[in-house]
Amino acid sequence: MKSLRIPLSIFCCFLLLANASASSVRLKDLARIQGVQDNPLIGYGLVVGLSGTGDSNSNQATIQSLSNTLQSFNLIVDANQIKSRNVAAVMVTASLPAYAQSGDTLEVNVSSIGDARSLQGGTLLLTPLEAANGDIYALAQGPLSVGGYRFDFNGNRVQKNHPTVGVVPNGANVEKSIDYHFDIENSGLTLVLNEPDFTTAQRIIDAISTKFPSSKIESNHPGKINLQLSSNQPLMQLMSKIESIEVRPDNFARVVINERNGTVVAGAGVRIDDVVISHGELKLRIETEFSASQPNGFFRQTGESIGSLVIANSDIEVTEGGKGEIHALPGASIGELVDALKALNLSTRDLISVLQAIKQSGALHAELIIQ
Repeated sequence: MKSLRIPLSIFCCFLLLANASASSVRLKDLARIQGVQDNPLIGYGLVVGLSGTGDSNSNQATIQSLSNTLQSFNLIVDANQIKSRNVAAVMVTASLPAYAQSGDTLEVNVSSIGDARSLQGGTLLLTPLEAANGDIYALAQGPLSVGGYRFDFNGNRVQKNHPTVGVVPNGANVEKSIDYHFDIENSGLTLVLNEPDFTTAQRIIDAISTKFPSSKIESNHPGKINLQLSSNQPLMQLMSKIESIEVRPDNFARVVINERNGTVVAGAGVRIDDVVISHGELKLRIETEFSASQPNGFFRQTGESIGSLVIANSDIEVTEGGKGEIHALPGASIGELVDALKALNLSTRDLISVLQAIKQSGALHAELIIQ
């Protein structure tokens, strides 16, 4: 007799409450300068040195690319004589930071575009990386680091992660930088908020006006603030003062629940209206009894006995305890609600259902995010 009891009332939830009022944050952490951003780069290249795990000969792009590469070294080889099992055609991607300068190094991602089985042990040949405008900004080359593997032998295969994707740490050298020119007095600059909000935008405008009384600030958008300053200070000193201005951002009413680990995160300002919650406790009990059966009357065609059979008999019992009831008074916080729900022994899934029901009833005035 083996008894397995699986209570569905296991509650594993940690509540993290933010401060009642957000503290002041630097302007550089709330907004960015419009036009100053990372730029994606992309290129097409070849990975060589593979141990028979590259593209097959049916990939004409790989054959043609390898033939063109050999021709650049004054080697004329017929495409029919090229074997590509040690070579793989790949796409190479990288991100060029906003203020990257010539000589800086970038990490590049390499992804197979053919039928290569693995890029493990390969080396990326020199690959130009260009932006959307077609200009080349970096050159990539180097050995790959693959966080997986794949081995085939006699029809058996063992694979871990994705061996057809790898990275080349510091594998690209920046050849061309992107220059940014700031003319704050004439053209001005535009601040773009990371999270557009009217209240936060107005607080930023008030803070800048206090720091720079002669500044000209215009904004008709919760995510953009146009700024013009008339100052004789050097650009670096002026920009440093602007991004160091402290602003108290306005909080969003949100409740975030992670279903996988049972974590609940909510701001202390999230309140609940008058609501009554009733929920029962559900328990599942499974008992399994194993017995042996000897079917003597059954034999194989060869006359050999089938042998003993093990039969499992399972008994499933579901019981529901007494219902619990919670009466949340107006103004109750999420923390108080979760503490009260613990008395009902709710699981994380039940907690999500309760919060969704409260949201649908209109008693929870916050955005409910379930991950």
